[in-house]
Amino acid sequence: MEMLILQFFTVLGFLLCLQLILKCLGFSKYLFPRLWGIPSPSFFQSMGKWAVVTGSGDGIGKAYAIELANRGMNIVMISRTLEKMQHIAKEIEQNTGINIKLIQADFTQNKIYEHIEESLKGLEIGILVNNVGMLHNPDPCCFLAGPDNDENLINCNVISAVKMTRILLKQMEERKKGLVLNISSAFGTFPCPLYALYSSSKAFVTTFSKALQAEYKAKGIIIQAVMPYGVSTPMTKNTTTNIITKSSMDFVKESLNHVTQGSETYGCLAHASLAIIINNIPLWVIHSAKVQEIFLRLFSKEQKKE
Repeated sequence: MEMLILQFFTVLGFLLCLQLILKCLGFSKYLFPRLWGIPSPSFFQSMGKWAVVTGSGDGIGKAYAIELANRGMNIVMISRTLEKMQHIAKEIEQNTGINIKLIQADFTQNKIYEHIEESLKGLEIGILVNNVGMLHNPDPCCFLAGPDNDENLINCNVISAVKMTRILLKQMEERKKGLVLNISSAFGTFPCPLYALYSSSKAFVTTFSKALQAEYKAKGIIIQAVMPYGVSTPMTKNTTTNIITKSSMDFVKESLNHVTQGSETYGCLAHASLAIIINNIPLWVIHSAKVQEIFLRLFSKEQKKE
């Protein structure tokens, strides 16, 4: 009996050590990205001639459009606000000389995809960035305290990623190459109170991406969930940047270094480091009424300062 117990704890210890080693190995890609291999501009160009970026009127989507253009990709920008896209397109064309195609579409609606698919016909699309997204409420709040925009959020955050992937994955499968980046959120890695609907929608995006990568990896297609923490964008009220909160351009530049490094990424060293801390906090602490109350009080104070 004693020998059996000893063997059990030996195996358990080995498994815990193995888990720790694997976690350290995974974190090393953020510390030493060059050892893991940073994709060159020719890598992105090899996927196909065009990149499609949804929600590219501002924030992270705008940054992906600019950065992929800098790496030699022609860009299809899809967003609700045509004027914003026209301004960005003019800037990109002047700086890079690449081709830009604009498609105006409101992703809170479901009737847009036939028009989008028709507009994309004839283009060799090698990269899709499913970036478009929205918050349930601009400020953190309990579910019933927010607006009744549930359908709009699900259409924008969930249905858009599914529909756009279905449209473009077909030609990627035929050509046996392609890159799909689904912009999720670190808030989707755990049930996040005060952001319940947003957190749940991003959990879907991450799970969807990882499952698809398992299905299509052998066919030469990369599908990755990108899960940032704080990024300064209009959606986050252009929060002041700091060691954790990145500018959209800085985040996108760093995240593109990791596109070949697994089915999910936090995108940058700062956010991967923060994830280690938050993932080790017991959920009962995060879910406690006291913590939520403190968070709401702190956020209220920040609003008053502004």
